[in-house]
Amino acid sequence: MAGNEQHYTLDLPKFDKKVRLLIVVAPYYKDIADNLIAGAKAVAAEAGAEVDLVEVPGALEIPTAIGMASRMADYDGFVALGCIIRGETTHYDTVCNDSSRGLTMLGLSGVAIGNGILTVENRKQAEVRADPADQNKGGGAAAAALHLVELSRKWARRTKGIGFKPQGEEFRIAGDSEGPKTA
Repeated sequence: MAGNEQHYTLDLPKFDKKVRLLIVVAPYYKDIADNLIAGAKAVAAEAGAEVDLVEVPGALEIPTAIGMASRMADYDGFVALGCIIRGETTHYDTVCNDSSRGLTMLGLSGVAIGNGILTVENRKQAEVRADPADQNKGGGAAAAALHLVELSRKWARRTKGIGFKPQGEEFRIAGDSEGPKTA
């Protein structure tokens, strides 16, 4: 039974420079969202991170808000929080799959995101997972974001020949009327 398994959890990273996290939450199930937020904020505080919080209408809007903030604001990482409880229609599958896909695409493009969007069969499962004193999935999402921030800082400025410029060959800069340049 999964409830009795032991799971390994990485120690929280330590930072020399302040970390700024943005928590983006869909508070459709307000009590569940509040517990997820409490867990995320506690873990962020333990790591010394500053946290801002924004609410969006639903889980489908979470990736959009994070994508906008990653381009227009100054955050090191993001925590996605919300809860999707299975209902009677296929809407559950659409919301689960598309919100997850959106977050994954942002993550693969280099955005440090911890995914704490619960996808559950019933309210009881959500309550257990959201509770900071139980499974604390909000705290886990914040920890994941912090670990990815640590990696992004570790790998910052390390590049491997971005772009292509032939050595020793002449090339013309587009729109340059002075003639060929030597690389």
